[in-house]
Amino acid sequence: MSVFRPTWVEKIQVMDGMGRRTLLAGAASLALGGCAATETTLRAVPVATASQAYPDTPKAAFDRLMTGNRRWITGALQHPDRDPTRRELLATKQKPYGVVLSCIDSRVPPELVFDTGLGDLFVMRTGGQAIGPVVTGSVEYGPLTGGTPLIVVLGHQRCGAVEAAYQALKDGKPLPGNLQAIVEALRPAYEQTTREGSADPIEAMTKHQVMLTADALRGNGGLEPLVGESKLAVVAAYYSLDTGQVEVLNGAPVS
Repeated sequence: MSVFRPTWVEKIQVMDGMGRRTLLAGAASLALGGCAATETTLRAVPVATASQAYPDTPKAAFDRLMTGNRRWITGALQHPDRDPTRRELLATKQKPYGVVLSCIDSRVPPELVFDTGLGDLFVMRTGGQAIGPVVTGSVEYGPLTGGTPLIVVLGHQRCGAVEAAYQALKDGKPLPGNLQAIVEALRPAYEQTTREGSADPIEAMTKHQVMLTADALRGNGGLEPLVGESKLAVVAAYYSLDTGQVEVLNGAPVS
């Protein structure tokens, strides 16, 4: 039985025919989907990629975050550095300019609250900003290994974790499971709140917890030298669910 073996000319003719068919099919597909593609393009939000220089001082990093928060408040969001190019740029290295320790509350995602992009922040989230050795070590990671110049401890309005801890301590009734560990971590803030008194003890306790946590981080053996040399700032802040605004309680860098 003879086997058909096409010559090189015949091979080119076959490939050429396939190419023409592929081209025609592609053109038809583009023609049919052109309107939809144009509509999608028009609706797309512009994305900034590596749009600004790295803020390498505490004040520059703080100003970058607060500028982003103002965009969040007004709705003039830029969604910076959130595209495949940025993802590829960061695939082998990262250098975030800020650390944010915030609550687990679903309404307070730091990346949205500060309108930041991929690779901008190290983020830790615990109930009521409770800290312990593992959380503290995670907060230390950026400043101690990569020179990250800013830490923000971010509490928020109507914090469920703080309210639960306050009630448990007030009533003397432990919470189930490991929730009691959060209660114990927030005990110093509760005690300060009850000593001082407040018309709104939950909000007062939340702010005390943020400031106590920030103070503990500033005095941390690993971080204190960086703070003393003005290479690192630790900011205590409070987020309003009603307005979206981040209020600085203390620690804002001035230079």
